[in-house]
Amino acid sequence: QVQLVESGGGLVQAGGSLRLSCAASVSSLDYYNIGWFRQAPGKEREAVSAISGRDGTTYYADSVKGRFTISRDNAGKMVNLQMNGLKPEDTAVYYCASKGVGPYGGGYRWANRFEYKNWGQGTQVTVSS
Repeated sequence: QVQLVESGGGLVQAGGSLRLSCAASVSSLDYYNIGWFRQAPGKEREAVSAISGRDGTTYYADSVKGRFTISRDNAGKMVNLQMNGLKPEDTAVYYCASKGVGPYGGGYRWANRFEYKNWGQGTQVTVSS
């Protein structure tokens, strides 16, 4: 099974920045779509961002567009999420997840959590007011 390990969470004041990393035990990130999700207490898990394995296309939730940036390091087999301009509403446990790319072309429903087969254990992000 693919193993994913998140790191980089912590406590930050509103307006600050954090960089989350997801280390993946895979042969190549080209074979996997990687998504970032978050879940706050009492709320459903929601998609934040994702990057496709085939061509590196990136995706963002409207709530984080312009503030967060997803990127990948193929040599290091890591996917990063740079979070700037953090708001208290961003407070949540952040998870990375992987989905193997299919043998055929077609759409990638990046925000559908049920499509992802492997999940990390999560890292806490807390943004103070």
